[in-house]
Parts: sequence; C-alpha cells; structure tokens
Amino acid sequence: MRDRRLTAREAATERFAASRVGAWLFLHVFHRIDVRLLPLTRGRLSVAVGAPVGMLETVGARTGALRRTPLLYAADGDRLVLIASNCGGPRHPGWYHNVLARPDVHFVARDGVRRAYRAGVADGAERARLWRLASDVYDGYTTYQRRTPARRIPVVVLAPADHG
Repeated sequence: MRDRRLTAREAATERFAASRVGAWLFLHVFHRIDVRLLPLTRGRLSVAVGAPVGMLETVGARTGALRRTPLLYAADGDRLVLIASNCGGPRHPGWYHNVLARPDVHFVARDGVRRAYRAGVADGAERARLWRLASDVYDGYTTYQRRTPARRIPVVVLAPADHG
C-alpha cells in the first residue's frame, strides 16, 4: 500500500514504465538519453520528468572503466536506496555487479551535487522496509519482482562515504 497518492499523469507513467514495452524503452532508449541529459542539467532533468532520477557512477568490475547509470532512487535520511531490478529481467543489472566488486561509488542526485557513497546490500527487516520505501516512489518494482520469480531483486543502500 502506498503512502502517497499519485496524480493521473504519474499513475499513467508508472503503468507504462512497468509494462514490457515501457521497461524495454527505459532500459535501451531513455537510459542513453539520460546519460547525456542528466550531466547537462546537473541532475535536474531526466526523461522521467518529475521522478527522482540520479546518476550512479561506478567502476566496472571487470574493465575498471568509469560507468554512468541513470537510476530511480529513494531517500532514506542521508542514505539513498536503489533497486537492482533490471526491469524484471532474469539477471542482475551490470551496475549491481560493479557496486559489489567496488562499493565506493559516486551519485549525482536531483540537487546536482556529486557525492561519494559506500554501497551495501540490505537484507532482512531493513530490506523489507527499504523495499516499501522504494515502492512508494515507484510501484513498478513489485511488477518487476513478479516477472522474475527465480531471483530476489536486491536493494542497494548508498551511505555517505564521510560517515565512515
């Protein structure tokens, strides 16, 4: 159950994004636009207008190359919550493997500030709480989990690096 009510436009956008066609477009088309749009607007504008989308910067687990991935996020105090849904695909997204291998990352949120974080994976009661928090931002995650019953979608927490 959501804690907030969606506008008609938000509800329509969520239904589209959670559909197979919408998910494909976000993964393969809109993602490429946001990789360029977010830096140009310092995190303030995304293809998903109005949604909290930021840019995760990781180092490739195998390549060592800088990777930039636009992602929807939820705030939990000064921490950020990311869902490694891969739009309900059968495998975890590449960025998830990168944060497991090298958990020191950067993220540019809607305020346009690039901050250092340390990534970790939530489990147990914390995972359940953070899943609800993220699902309040975007309920499509529940659809994605139903699409991929063979894998449990990870909940990734970014804690500010300056907190030790």
